[in-house]
Amino acid sequence: MSHTLPSGAPKRGAIHSFLRGEGRDGRGRLLAEVLSFDDRAIEGVHDFIQWLFPLPEPSRAVPGSPVLQPGEAEAIRGDARAVEGFRAGLERMGRFYGDTDGWLVRFDHNHLRISRILRATRAILGQEAARAFHAAVAARNQAAGAPINDNSLRHWQAALR
Repeated sequence: MSHTLPSGAPKRGAIHSFLRGEGRDGRGRLLAEVLSFDDRAIEGVHDFIQWLFPLPEPSRAVPGSPVLQPGEAEAIRGDARAVEGFRAGLERMGRFYGDTDGWLVRFDHNHLRISRILRATRAILGQEAARAFHAAVAARNQAAGAPINDNSLRHWQAALR
C-alpha cells in the first residue's frame, strides 16, 4: 500500500516517519525496536529519547540528535499513526519510571529525560497528557521519600508551561 502525500502537503520529516513506525532513527532502528527495549537498555542507551520525544532545539547530551523541524509537530499531531507511535513511547517510558528505582536519587540523567518528555508531550499530545505524566513521576518521587533535587523538580514544572 502506498503512503503518498496529497499534492502540496509537506514532506514528512525524519522524526515524523520514525514515530509512524516507517522511518529509522540515527542507528537504523525502527520505532518497534526501540519500544521493545528492556529496562536495562532504556537506562543504558542514550540516543533514542530524542527520537521518541523530539524538541525544536538540539540536544546538548547527544550531539547530532534529530531536531523537530518547523511544522513537524503540527504534522505529527495531524497524523493518527504518528500520534499512536508517540503515545506508545510515552507509555513505555511511563512503565520504565513506574517499575524502576535507579532514577529516584538526587541527581540522574533521567531527570533531564523527564523534562524532555514533558515538553515534547505538551507539544504533541497537549497539556493534559503532560500533566498526567508529571503526576506519575512526581508521585513516584514522593513515594520514595522525595530524593530528587529541587532544581530538577523546578525544570519539570517549567516544562509544563
